[in-house]
Amino acid sequence: MIIPITAVFAAVIGLLLLVLSGLVVKYRLKYRMGMGVNEDPEFGAAVRAHANLVEYAPIGLIMLAIAELNGVSNTLIYWTGMALVAGRILHAFGMINGKGGEHKARMIGILLTWLAILVAALLLLWNVGKVYG
Repeated sequence: MIIPITAVFAAVIGLLLLVLSGLVVKYRLKYRMGMGVNEDPEFGAAVRAHANLVEYAPIGLIMLAIAELNGVSNTLIYWTGMALVAGRILHAFGMINGKGGEHKARMIGILLTWLAILVAALLLLWNVGKVYG
């Protein structure tokens, strides 16, 4: 069985990961640092934006894929995936433009991400309860 909705969201997040990776590499080359960061807040923000995507996106995508495979409504999968992707993009934008400090997009992004993961978890539990309850 294919999971086309999750596949599109995974592709977009994969592209975002490449953009953020490229930004980190730019700073690593600029400062000749293979590991760690220096005092440049933009460098630190780029590294954390990349790391934060890697921390949150996989679980969100896995949950979406399981929900899609388990027959959860495509509409619910779509909107939950949109929240996840929008959240990750906004978070990265806010992290980089806020140089790791407070930024409205960063805060909205993490709230959207958390909401998407919460909704995905509830959808999975509801779906399993419906099938086996």
